[in-house]
Amino acid sequence: MIIWDLLCDLRDNFSVLLQVNTTGAMDEEGVCHCSVALPDNTFPADRLEILEISNKDLSISVQNEITKIQSYKATLTGYLQKLTNLTRRVEVMEMGGISYTELDFELLKLEIKEMETLVVKLRESFDGSNTLIDALYVEVHNISVMVSQLESYDKNNVLAVRREIAALRKKLEDCQKNQESPVSPPINYGTCSHGGIVNISKPFVVQLNWLGFPYKFGGWGKDSYSGANQDMHWVAPLNTDGRMMNTLRFYPTYDNLLLYKGATEKVLTRTLAYNNYDYSNCGQGGGIIMFNNSLIYNCYNTRDICKLNVDTNGVERKTLTDATFNNRFSYASSIWQDIDLASDEDGLWVIYSTEQNSGNIVISKVNPLTLTVEKTWQTSQYKPGATNAFMVCGVLYATRTLSTRKEEIFYMYDTKTNQEGQISIILDKMMENVQSLTYNPNDHKLYMYNDGYLVTYTLAFKSLPNPA
Repeated sequence: MIIWDLLCDLRDNFSVLLQVNTTGAMDEEGVCHCSVALPDNTFPADRLEILEISNKDLSISVQNEITKIQSYKATLTGYLQKLTNLTRRVEVMEMGGISYTELDFELLKLEIKEMETLVVKLRESFDGSNTLIDALYVEVHNISVMVSQLESYDKNNVLAVRREIAALRKKLEDCQKNQESPVSPPINYGTCSHGGIVNISKPFVVQLNWLGFPYKFGGWGKDSYSGANQDMHWVAPLNTDGRMMNTLRFYPTYDNLLLYKGATEKVLTRTLAYNNYDYSNCGQGGGIIMFNNSLIYNCYNTRDICKLNVDTNGVERKTLTDATFNNRFSYASSIWQDIDLASDEDGLWVIYSTEQNSGNIVISKVNPLTLTVEKTWQTSQYKPGATNAFMVCGVLYATRTLSTRKEEIFYMYDTKTNQEGQISIILDKMMENVQSLTYNPNDHKLYMYNDGYLVTYTLAFKSLPNPA
């Protein structure tokens, strides 16, 4: 519109210039004298200059847009080619031309879906802006992050083997540097022929729980009864309020756990008449343990201990006398976990607090058949001062937070000697909060529920001196 107005003004000024008034007369000597009266309007030289500058800028802008369109066209062609190549790879895999794992199918199909989304957006938003390109880069980055997270799904354990090789090479180098170091004795799972925990491995992140990021509270693991089937894995995310355990899954193998398939799902809520619900068999908090084919946990909204038979779905319950509940004395980083079930080489335990012990940790040995308390120990460690706790060979170990990425096993209580004390064993965390921590004597591992992620640690124990 600015250029059009300039042209119109220029036309009008030229018309005025042509409409001049002239007069003339001849003097006595016969010489003609003429006069011209010009109009008051002057020629708009300044506006003509603006017109020339605007026209030049417009030409440059048009050229830039043409260059962007050519760039978008090249980008679109490249992603269409990539999409075609990916489609061909999937077709070859599905026809059996190449041996891939099921995970390869999932990753490729996911990548194709993302590429398709990008192409559609690029076509529909062909407006020459940079917004689309920024979104494109974000999508590609997200794909890269997702692939990294899904590395642990590798069914053939190719990546795991590579990591193991790297770890073994590092151990070999360490051995060469410390040739005089004593050789570690063979590991005897299920026994207590050691002197307690001396170290802990780096965290091994298995995966995110099947319900996703919002379900940050819960528990998981394997059957911790000595000699039990170690193929089955259970995962029990709590509701997003961090309180109720209503739905849980049992995976028959580790591969099934990685691929989220083949699970047996159990719902503990019972539907009553008139759209009412019975939550009495549901769990409360992340203090859950699987022991001898039964899931044992704190019954919802009570101080009772529930035992769910995995095969029959029958639920037994027993009141834990004097135990506080309903978030009275829970752990520092895990709400609603007033009653925390645990197990080790010696059997089944429950970790809790009482008003009589001023909120300090109380340890009770529990009969796994009747759920009755056989013996109780009172400690001086304030339960809300710890982030979690677990049992190993009759010894309670409690943890506390050092930072968002560091946790410390700082306290122990030996039920055999009634001795307690301070220790310091540092463990790394992937996420900030520890919602559940249980020990399995069948593999000497800790199973952590870490802000929704399923994580394991391997414990190292002190060797006992050789008998004389």
